[in-house]
Amino acid sequence: MPPARSLRTRGTMNENDENGPAPRVTRAKTAALTTDVPANGTKNALQTKRTTSTTGANGAARRRPALGDVSNVNKTDGAEIKDGKKGATGKVGLTSKTTTQTGGVQKLSRTNSSRTAPKIQQTTKKASVEVKGPGSGSGVIGATRGKRTSSHKSIKEEEFLQEEPPRKKADVEKKDVSKFAPVPEAVESTKDAMDAAVQDLDIEDLDDPLMAAEYVVEIFDYLKDLEMVTLPNPQYIEHQPDLEWKMRGILVDWLIEVHTRFRLLPETLFLAVNIIDRFLSAEVVALDRLQLVGVTAMFIASKYEEVLSPHVANFSHVADETFSDKEILDAERHVLATLEYNMSFPNPMNFLRRISKADNYDIQTRTLGKYLMEISLLDHRFMEFHQSHISAAAMYLARLILERGPWDATLAHYAGYTEEEIDPVFRLMIDYLHRPVCHEAFFKKYASKKFLKASILTRQWAKKYHHLYIDSSLAEPYTYIKDSDQ
Repeated sequence: MPPARSLRTRGTMNENDENGPAPRVTRAKTAALTTDVPANGTKNALQTKRTTSTTGANGAARRRPALGDVSNVNKTDGAEIKDGKKGATGKVGLTSKTTTQTGGVQKLSRTNSSRTAPKIQQTTKKASVEVKGPGSGSGVIGATRGKRTSSHKSIKEEEFLQEEPPRKKADVEKKDVSKFAPVPEAVESTKDAMDAAVQDLDIEDLDDPLMAAEYVVEIFDYLKDLEMVTLPNPQYIEHQPDLEWKMRGILVDWLIEVHTRFRLLPETLFLAVNIIDRFLSAEVVALDRLQLVGVTAMFIASKYEEVLSPHVANFSHVADETFSDKEILDAERHVLATLEYNMSFPNPMNFLRRISKADNYDIQTRTLGKYLMEISLLDHRFMEFHQSHISAAAMYLARLILERGPWDATLAHYAGYTEEEIDPVFRLMIDYLHRPVCHEAFFKKYASKKFLKASILTRQWAKKYHHLYIDSSLAEPYTYIKDSDQ
């Protein structure tokens, strides 16, 4: 009889196996490879509307992708305009922010997409690029464009494409700004050089609906706006008469041990520490209730992030039955009411994965980056920095330790920070690694082979090269933490 399968078994038990060797095949790619469309354009008995073929102008059958109508930023496909009236279309797709509707809404297709991410130069063949004027982001025919009788490009359009290459978004913005204030030539040349060096890595994900490549830039802009809302008070210990920064470090170190024992997601740990800091910024907590706050925060975070969260009795058990189930549930209601039920925390793991895309998803670099990011949970000096800033510094230091090359324009674009902006957080991480180990559970967690012995490797590097990066500017905070730990 085979052994019983645990309910806590997930597809990815190891958080470092997120980019395993097994390739991911989406439904769109599978349908595009396996769908057989008859040449005469007739429908099969069980064939849906989205998998049928469309007959072009020359009478030949043209295959449509299975999820061809997912994108909402593409030109119209198969619509005819006669006598100033648009032909009947199917479902209406969502339009982007840059869309200007002048005639009507036409059905959209992915095959002729020409959207470009902000500040990124897109290099494609001339035959696949469509030059659009302002207000034509969705492919809807505007007042300044002639009427189109088919989806194919005319001879005049091809000649126009050869004469004038497509303009970058940065060039349009510079022309608008120049009306109001002159821009120095040196600044323009620097921006052009940086934009030219940035690679658009989101184009390859346009066929994957799960990656949301059309909206990824807006998503991360929204997460960066949330960083200001969820930022705790970095000096809240001043109005906590019974607490010290050392006690907070001990509590977080214990929560890391609980988090490892329950095999929870890394997002759960970061959210739990953020809940603790935001609650302590708003409420005064006695020393004997600090552990209750930590257990309750981990309980709330696991219910928010996990598919199968541990039972409240499990949290009561790991706390040595110090708090009953009722006390934890009462504390949960009080914490949520204090935070106004706002759990929209911009998790640094999301920013780390975004930067790792520009690093070709290197597993060693990202594992070291996870370890360096968790340093910000234990050391209160990182509390004043945004989560995206900490993620960028962690990735920068991980690449430096592993000698992965310079911080190029593509990495700086996807991280959102240059080397000069990363420098203060980067030096704090080296300062922590150079000091003696004071958080045992955190060190032992990343000393295992599962995490590539990241804690041992980084401390060996810091011991050897810390004098190149740590200067007298860190002497005062270093002395303060050292005295508080005694």
